[in-house]
Amino acid sequence: MRRSPTASARGRAGGPLVAALAAAVGSSHVISDPARLASFECDWTGRFRGRAAAAVVPADAEQVAAVVRVAAEHGVGVVPQGGNTGLVGGSIARHGEVVVSLKRLRGRGEVDRASGSVRVGAGLTLAELDALARPHRLAAGLDLAARDSATVGGLVACDAGGHSALRYGTARARVRGLEVVLADGSLVELAPRAPKDNAGYRLAPLVVGSEGTLAIITAVTWELVRRPRRRATALLALDGLARAVELALALKERVPALEALEFMCSSSLALVAERLALAPPEPLRSALRDGGVVLLCEAGGDAAEVDQLAAFLRAGGAPEHTVLATDERQRRRLWRFREAVPEALARTGVPHKLDVAVPPSRLAEFDQRLRALVGERFGAGTRVFCFGHLADGNVHVNVLGPPPEAEEVDAAVLALAAACGGTISGEHGIGTAKARYLSLVRSEREIALMRAVKRAFDPRGLLNPGVIFAR
Repeated sequence: MRRSPTASARGRAGGPLVAALAAAVGSSHVISDPARLASFECDWTGRFRGRAAAAVVPADAEQVAAVVRVAAEHGVGVVPQGGNTGLVGGSIARHGEVVVSLKRLRGRGEVDRASGSVRVGAGLTLAELDALARPHRLAAGLDLAARDSATVGGLVACDAGGHSALRYGTARARVRGLEVVLADGSLVELAPRAPKDNAGYRLAPLVVGSEGTLAIITAVTWELVRRPRRRATALLALDGLARAVELALALKERVPALEALEFMCSSSLALVAERLALAPPEPLRSALRDGGVVLLCEAGGDAAEVDQLAAFLRAGGAPEHTVLATDERQRRRLWRFREAVPEALARTGVPHKLDVAVPPSRLAEFDQRLRALVGERFGAGTRVFCFGHLADGNVHVNVLGPPPEAEEVDAAVLALAAACGGTISGEHGIGTAKARYLSLVRSEREIALMRAVKRAFDPRGLLNPGVIFAR
């Protein structure tokens, strides 16, 4: 195994390194005490842990650049960290790197009504971005359950999707331009000079989804979307994923204003009810006793656009067990069942969380094979909970029972996703957890090209070492 360039550097440069970092950002913003470092060395799931030389919390992009220069001078790797809500270990120091927390980069520009965009710091949360757009009757155009902690920089770094990707695309579609710090500590703007600007390579899209391995994102020019005047949300109980996919296709054809098509297996809903004391709406309870799936769909727009969802349901497009909400409080209650699944899982144990995606037409096949595979290989006591974004086949697989270090669980699930014509990452990235499995879905030539891009941006391999590419 190739040795990390930071492993030996920490041992010989720990004191001088910390002193140089303090000179760059102020001693109060450099954390090296092991007790205080602990929160920067573990992800929110508790599954991924590592070892950092120090954690630094810069005030602005110039200080980020100074930190990167200091780290480069000492031959120490740098791990950017946003809200630390990832699921693949991509924001955790592993071998004595410097963690650069971007939470203080919270700049908020003026919303440009003409272009429908706004420039914000990488440390701003998704919820704060959406609130910034609200007075202008605009919205972020991206939403997910971790909105209060997930940062804009982190969302862009992993090309997050969320439930509104059906209508507005992933983070990639929302990025108009980036400010980044490169591996040599230089601060660079990657943005078009006009709406139509095809002068040479577009570098910003390359950084999107690169998980901090090419550059550290310090600011984002974000393209906003029109905020819907109204929304309607429905929760439907169905007898299986095949029926859910069939209904989803009909909804996409008949309801153009559809924004979300989420699903969860009935065991996920039951776990939410058990762990969080949230009783499912009465019409759904009897339908869930025998298993199946729950489909959550939402439409947003003006009154006529939103009414199309209700009209579809009234016309017989929905099963008997359906709950429709147009009131904001009722809508939030329905969404709570879907968004609370990770919380309920966290209260139950430390699951193997695998973010995969398969063609929607093969979702039912994947689900059936998954449950059979897990039961056969890992024992009857192992439990599987699946939920995710039905429209694009993005499944969040959670396996409870095997210990967190049981790598064979991850290997089996990822191999199955690839065998079903899918991918090993739908929206959370590769991180360190999936690096060794990249060859399941990318050819040798593709990986070689990716490594060449990495070397062009980061010749010494100091930016997030070990992420995406196995050592």
